[in-house]
Amino acid sequence: MLDLRAIGRDPEPVRLALARRGDGSEARLDEALELYRRRNALRPELEALQARRNEASAAIGRAKKAGEDAAEAIAEMQTVAARVRELDAEVDEVEAALARVNATLPNPPLASAADVDTPLHSWGEGAPAGLDHLELAGRLIDMEAGAKVAGSRFAYLKGDLVLLELALVRWALETLRGHGFEPVVPPVLVREEALFGTGFLPDTEQQIYRLADDPLYLSGTSEVALASLHAGEILDELPRRYAGFSPCFRREAGSAGRDTRGIFRVHQFDKVEMFSFVAAEDAEAEHERLLAIEEEILQTLAIPYRVVNIAVDDLGGSAAKKYDCEAWLPSQQRYRELTSTSNTTDYQARRLDIRHRPDGGRPALVNTLNGTAVAVGRTIIALLETHQRDDATVAIPEPLVAYGAPAVIGSAR
Repeated sequence: MLDLRAIGRDPEPVRLALARRGDGSEARLDEALELYRRRNALRPELEALQARRNEASAAIGRAKKAGEDAAEAIAEMQTVAARVRELDAEVDEVEAALARVNATLPNPPLASAADVDTPLHSWGEGAPAGLDHLELAGRLIDMEAGAKVAGSRFAYLKGDLVLLELALVRWALETLRGHGFEPVVPPVLVREEALFGTGFLPDTEQQIYRLADDPLYLSGTSEVALASLHAGEILDELPRRYAGFSPCFRREAGSAGRDTRGIFRVHQFDKVEMFSFVAAEDAEAEHERLLAIEEEILQTLAIPYRVVNIAVDDLGGSAAKKYDCEAWLPSQQRYRELTSTSNTTDYQARRLDIRHRPDGGRPALVNTLNGTAVAVGRTIIALLETHQRDDATVAIPEPLVAYGAPAVIGSAR
């Protein structure tokens, strides 16, 4: 949902930005602008007719009170009222079409967003080929039992991996608290309004689980609940920063046959998510800040990675720019996505009506940003494979041991 009033004054820059996405959204923008102009042309006509109808009604009242013939006034009111009904229906139809089209418009990408996936820099030296996470800790990852109880792409984590996860989450939350993020455990069941407000509807319906008997959805990321935390509010101070921990649920539609081994791509996983509400002029700096925190986490865990400026055709509807941190996985001898951070500018705030008062003045939309601090399952994979030793044991980084993780995870063989 874009600001068509502002765009209508100079639509070409936004049209060109949307054209970079390659999804035809610039044509939908033109359709939305035409509907917007049509609605704005109809409204004054409707309001004028409603005024005439009211005048005719008043004239009827005066005529009857004076004992005069009101036939002419009645005839005029009937004619005007019929036209009001026609025009009212037309305005409703145009407004419904406008809302439908505008809801499908994605966020125009920033000029600094990449046209193709562009690696920016890397850190650490990728290890040579080694065992994968199931070969290293398969006895602690029960895919067979997960499939039996819930279907494919579910797993039971056991023993030392449970302690590793809990240590990883607690350490990440403490790290983020040190950067000014307030820890939050949000709801994982959300209403349609929350998904629409964050841009996941109508963009990604195919990836979302929906409850059969209630108007609720299982959230694929705590971004949805964190963004909606201040829906409809005018914030008295910025920035507001939150660190949400939650299980996440994704149908992974369209991924049949991809990453079917182990826990890299599953339907349920845990995640620590960063979310920021900032003023518009601070959004780009905040995006770099979130990326720097993601890199700090990976460096502290000694996981080699690279940063990629993601192509505009892979941004998702709400993001104007996105960075991925891709970890080096020795078993695959390639980089794989581990975390991401997105600048959604005022796109979500407009849909959720979240504003602030700059310098105590008129309310203005905030900007929102999100970033993965720890995607637990994939981070466990990276830790196991990166820190494996010749005897097939895994040495866990000291920061996690200090939070209760085992110092060594034994061989599965």
